[in-house]
Amino acid sequence: MSEFLARMLIRYRWWLLTVGGLLAILCFGPAQRLDFDRSIENMFAPNDPLLPPYSKLKRTFGGNEVVLAVYHDADLLDDSRRGIERLAEISAALAATPGVRGVLSLAQLDVSLEKMGAAATLFGLESVPELGIVDQDSDLAQRFLHLFQGYTHGADRTTAAVVCMLEASDVAPVSRRETIDQLREQIERLADGQITGEPVMLVDGFRYIEDDGQRLGVGCTILLSLTILICFRSLRWVLISVGVVQLALLLTRGVLVWSGLRLSMVSSMLTAIVTVVGIATVVHIIVRFREGRRDGLSPHDALLRTGRLLAAPIFWACTTDAVGFASLLIADVTPVRDFGIMMAIGSMMVLVSVVLLVPALTLVGWHPDRPRVFRGEQMLADRLAGVLRIVERRPLAIAVLATVFFAAAAAGAYRLQVETDFTRNFRAGSPIVRAYDTVETNLGGAGVWDVVLPAPKTLHWGYLVRVLKLEQRLRQEVTVTDDAGQEQPALKVLSMADTIVAGAPKLMRTRGGFQRTMILSGAIAAMVTHMPVVGESLHGRDPQFVPAEESDEGPSDDSESELSDPAAGETGPWSFRIMLRAEERQPAEQKRALIDQVTRIAREEFPEAEVTGFFVLLTNLIGSIIRDQWRTFGLAMAGIGLTMLVAFRRPSYALIALVPNALPILAVTGLMGWAGLKINMGAAMIAAVSMGLSVDSSIHYISSFVRARRRGLTVEESLSEVQQTVGRAMVFSTLALIVGFSVLMTSQFVPTIYFGTLVTLTMLGGLLGNLIVLPLLLRLVTRERYDSQSPAGVPQAGSSTA
Repeated sequence: MSEFLARMLIRYRWWLLTVGGLLAILCFGPAQRLDFDRSIENMFAPNDPLLPPYSKLKRTFGGNEVVLAVYHDADLLDDSRRGIERLAEISAALAATPGVRGVLSLAQLDVSLEKMGAAATLFGLESVPELGIVDQDSDLAQRFLHLFQGYTHGADRTTAAVVCMLEASDVAPVSRRETIDQLREQIERLADGQITGEPVMLVDGFRYIEDDGQRLGVGCTILLSLTILICFRSLRWVLISVGVVQLALLLTRGVLVWSGLRLSMVSSMLTAIVTVVGIATVVHIIVRFREGRRDGLSPHDALLRTGRLLAAPIFWACTTDAVGFASLLIADVTPVRDFGIMMAIGSMMVLVSVVLLVPALTLVGWHPDRPRVFRGEQMLADRLAGVLRIVERRPLAIAVLATVFFAAAAAGAYRLQVETDFTRNFRAGSPIVRAYDTVETNLGGAGVWDVVLPAPKTLHWGYLVRVLKLEQRLRQEVTVTDDAGQEQPALKVLSMADTIVAGAPKLMRTRGGFQRTMILSGAIAAMVTHMPVVGESLHGRDPQFVPAEESDEGPSDDSESELSDPAAGETGPWSFRIMLRAEERQPAEQKRALIDQVTRIAREEFPEAEVTGFFVLLTNLIGSIIRDQWRTFGLAMAGIGLTMLVAFRRPSYALIALVPNALPILAVTGLMGWAGLKINMGAAMIAAVSMGLSVDSSIHYISSFVRARRRGLTVEESLSEVQQTVGRAMVFSTLALIVGFSVLMTSQFVPTIYFGTLVTLTMLGGLLGNLIVLPLLLRLVTRERYDSQSPAGVPQAGSSTA
């Protein structure tokens, strides 16, 4: 079958090349339209229980995305009001930015205090401070400053912050990236001006990923081309390699567009991985073709023999790549699943590109009479022979040493921790990391999340008392231990209830129902009128609310007694929001403990309370990826093992093909645990991905070993031959993989760096395993007597294979 296929590919090579050119033209346009899915919701499975509360939060309170613009002003709270006046100008400019729904700053609070003065006498509110928000003699001004500290200004009284509330992305007039860029451009003109917030992290993350996708693809291609040029001294093979990779990328991108898939946060590796898979495949072809030419065969016959020897191994190698990537489909995190689909498609497109391009481009034009054996190749052959002699002389010692090393290294996997600080996905000197440092230092926690409570349409005092009690418990009971071992409040808590009480302290002292109702109505009316964005962001109606049971008569939305019973089953369409701030840079266990504690306390006071927000989503996102890692790795092992069983038709060969490739993955993962490195999105995917990539070498090695045995060679002779042929190709292809993945280490996105580094280490470990452990295992499971059992795709005894 292999020989028939090779002859057909050579005979129809020009037709295949024409088809390849037409497909490239057909896919070029769609490939340019492949874009990113930047929604955080799409990072989770559609049925994830975290999504409904977050979606409700966005619907009810107008988008929920907040950007914090921070700068330094020594005159911020000066009695001259120069700082407040500058802040008013800056706030107005930021509010006018397309995509910004409204802003909150000390300037807005200052104006609100002035406007509320007119209603002071009528509703029993305090009189307006003479100097506005900067009046140090006004209890009202000082209460507002204390209440909004950490949101609109820092405790140092010189750090100014403007809270920019963004419009929902589906109704914003410009893209989220344009809004963030314009906000950053304006604020960076000021002293220490920076912007931060989860929308900024997502925009910057996708910006780096998009840049990486272009830069890393070009860099990877250049480095791999240089590697091939240096190793084989042939410009022809450089051009063939680049052609195979570029066609595979065009086909992959075209298929993704036609299937409706979009790139995600882990998709920057797409170009690099397709590149290294394509070039690693071509390297095996180069080595076999050059061997044929050195044996005196014509280019046509050398390519025919190469096709005969490699048709099955290349097919199974690309198939196992696809199986390894496809194992990611069981992941709960959508970007990981999409990445698996993309790379499975990309792996098979490499096979298609090899079929379409290699036959014609290999035989076109002039070939040197006989390729030279370079000094480096001869040295490599000698080293490989030396490695095999050591394996043959010291099998027991090697087996014991390998077992002890891998067991000790893999034990570190129990020490692995999850990296939930999303800022650590960026390099230390990046703008977003510097901005988060400023916010965490001067304003307190930068992690934003919310407690959403069922609420009546018209807020009444009984309801607000329950909210204030919940807030008091959150402030007092949710604590963290500081470096000195002291318990400190873990949260900054703010809601409309705090603002109302700060503006109308008589509410806490008044006992008469009518007078309290008048004061409360006045306070709420003043806030809604003079701070509309704040009011809308803290108390709102879900536009998609549908009652569980429609009835002609039911309780009025504005009933005073509505929701006074904590056990009430029907929440209604209205919700009340308590905004929380916590430190972003905390251990994963501590973050999860905070979320669990807040959820417990909130539901003790309001059984139907929901805790959600970016802080909650991002904390659980990486945890989901970690849980997926071992499930996908197990599925990859099973799928690849089954594929090997079909390929070799011997369970023993299928098993030993997995061992030298699985052990380095477990060892690298364990060494991360021993080194104290934390798992992020990039590290969490290496197991399944590396398994699919590194097993390729085992396929070529075992296939050639079986062929040698069918020609009557002894086990030692077969291993020696394979070590010199496939062994050299494995070294060259692994070198290409390492060089290709090393480009990922220059990324601005840390998960991409982790991915490139860890896959490089596992590839190197896989090479050593295939050169040392695999020969040892083959000696163990192979009888010295000739075995006539025929693996699929391997020529029978008597076939022309030499």
